[in-house]
Amino acid sequence: MNPSFDHWTWQAPAHWTRISTIDMHTGGEPLRVITSGLPPIEGRTVLEKRRYFREHYDHLRTGLMWEPRGHADMYGAIVTPSETADFDVFFLHNEGYSTMCGHAIIALTKLALESGLVRKPSDNPRLTINVPAGTIYAQAIMDADQVREVWFRNVPSFLYLREQECDVPGLGRVRFDVAYGGAFYAVVEAAPLGLQLTAQQYDRLIDYGRRIKQAVMMQFAIEHPFENELSFLYGTIFTGPAAAPEHHSRNVTIFAEGEVDRSATGSGVSARAALHHAKGELPLNEKIWVESILGTMMSVRAVEETKFGSYQAVIPEVGGTASYTGRHEFYFDPADPLGAGFIFR
Repeated sequence: MNPSFDHWTWQAPAHWTRISTIDMHTGGEPLRVITSGLPPIEGRTVLEKRRYFREHYDHLRTGLMWEPRGHADMYGAIVTPSETADFDVFFLHNEGYSTMCGHAIIALTKLALESGLVRKPSDNPRLTINVPAGTIYAQAIMDADQVREVWFRNVPSFLYLREQECDVPGLGRVRFDVAYGGAFYAVVEAAPLGLQLTAQQYDRLIDYGRRIKQAVMMQFAIEHPFENELSFLYGTIFTGPAAAPEHHSRNVTIFAEGEVDRSATGSGVSARAALHHAKGELPLNEKIWVESILGTMMSVRAVEETKFGSYQAVIPEVGGTASYTGRHEFYFDPADPLGAGFIFR
């Protein structure tokens, strides 16, 4: 007789921690949304909530993002009630906590509207979402009760360092810009480094991206105009020609501790929109499509000029689509010596 689980009766012991999630992806980039099982998170603002979680529950971040429940490139989101928006959210990854995440905003807008977490009867409902970097305005394009497409208006984005160079161990002098799109990125052309923006060069992209990030951080100060907690270099964006002639370009983002974004990166294309606009290469309201390492796409355009502290900035509008991949209940056995997870990178 073949084994069967039709009469499975095992239950996790009541004293184990159980955390439920909905898993999604945007352009191939994963998102694990925690839906139940977390302990209370104190704080009024998103930054206060993120700080409290980091100080008290970081083992849950590593347990859910790292192996054996996740992997080195997993990404997560924790949604909480908001006093001023439809919801507050902060983001998890292999190294810690990010300041803004466009692929997550696209997926969360779909999840919030299709699950009934937020109810807004409209063909094109709008959401207001607080993230660590500020307030995001998202809009869904509905097809009956399904979200077909999402776009969002990001926080003010700006060019921070223009056409700089730094010494990178093993690579020599590397030219870069630093731009902010809710997080700071070093933007580097791939071709002068002999890089191709393909899956075949995945390991090399990680290696070069980490080296460049570390070198820029060592040689240049990264300071957010208002928030010290946002004053750090999040990653490296490698840019190059698109595979399809009708698209603007392709980029690959290496962020956190060597994570490779499978999507075109929502905060990353926002930073690039600010960079290209500042250099006179992207007029207001000109929409471009940017490819990812997988060939999936996000659209972006700069819709408005503004000031952000002392910086000339733009408001980027980013578009994309998301899909569901699963619903999970994860167990944390207190006797498991690897309960907090482990990571190989």
